[in-house]
Amino acid sequence: MVDNGLIALSAGLAVGITGLATALAQRDIASAAIGAMTENENLFGKGLILTVIPETIVIFGLVVAILLWLNM
Repeated sequence: MVDNGLIALSAGLAVGITGLATALAQRDIASAAIGAMTENENLFGKGLILTVIPETIVIFGLVVAILLWLNM
């Protein structure tokens, strides 16, 4: 049986690392999207969608954390 502390640490790392990776990805994507929108306002929808796509990484991390928590 795995110790509950290790499961909690793994769940925290799953959310924390995916959150950090998403923040780094969104930093680059958002700056490029804002630059594109200053030249053409019609690109707002595409920029918004491209900015939201990395959020799925955090959702996957949260799902992994919840699955780990349910196995405690």
